[in-house]
Amino acid sequence: MTESQPAPAPAEPASRALGATPWRDSAIVVGLTAASLLLAAHFQFAETLYALTRRWESLQVDELSTGLLVLAMGLVWLSWRRNRLARRELRARAAAEAALALALEENRRLAQEHVRIQEAERKHLARELHDQLGQYLNAIKLDAVSIVEADALDATAVRRAARAVIASVDHVYGAVSDMIRRLRPVGLDELGLAAAIEHCVDQWRVRLPRTTFALSVNGEFEDLPEPLALTAYRLVQEGLTNVYRHADAGQVDIRLAREPPATLSSPAVVLLSIADDGRGMLPGQRTTGFGLSGMRERVEMAGGSLALTSAPGHGVSLTARLPVRERAA
Repeated sequence: MTESQPAPAPAEPASRALGATPWRDSAIVVGLTAASLLLAAHFQFAETLYALTRRWESLQVDELSTGLLVLAMGLVWLSWRRNRLARRELRARAAAEAALALALEENRRLAQEHVRIQEAERKHLARELHDQLGQYLNAIKLDAVSIVEADALDATAVRRAARAVIASVDHVYGAVSDMIRRLRPVGLDELGLAAAIEHCVDQWRVRLPRTTFALSVNGEFEDLPEPLALTAYRLVQEGLTNVYRHADAGQVDIRLAREPPATLSSPAVVLLSIADDGRGMLPGQRTTGFGLSGMRERVEMAGGSLALTSAPGHGVSLTARLPVRERAA
């Protein structure tokens, strides 16, 4: 497992980043102003300047002080404007860094959960291989040995051992088929996306007899790229699992449709929506599980978007838009 990067430290507040010591700066400005006034009064600066510039009265040099005052006021206003812009940019940067830290933390949690699920699945498969396949293969071997060692005239013992071999092989075949279905939906390769989703919904009808499932399929899906079809299937699986765990819904509507390209340059879109009338949730509410995060990750990897609308007592509606990219030649 790769080591995750530490989250960035929280950004320094803008009030500290800019103007961390405003009173000290103001005191310096006031002190310099007072010192300049004292020096000007002591050395009669205005009178001396007037005496030096009287010969150039026609050039209005004595009005230079007014222009300098306006320039100073303009610089003060410009400095204030730049300060406001800098503070605004720092606040935006702090918000972006906080969002980035949250995203990194979510990705870290997803990576940890992915590794945990992977190891749990490996452990489960190893236990099933040992407990079911290993034992039944050993039973098949013992029955085969008994057939080999049986008396040629004892047909009853041979038939009994042969029937035991057939029963063990049937059990092994069923266990292997169940493992394959868990690892990858076989119907997706053999029947296509629409039939595989229909089969998945039928299985949930058996598991949740009190819930009504409505499936609507519009469009052709036989030419979908394999990763996109698998993404859509996994979204249905995870969405119905969330309904089973959290919704307590009486009605679940699944809609699968293929929308044509909006323009000549844009791709077609597979639209998948799962809506229930269950408990619902607050908008933006963070969940303890990884179902929604995993679904959003799958959709983003496919280049699509996932929208969620919900309210307490009004169920949850998930809508995924998956672009159909052309297959590489």
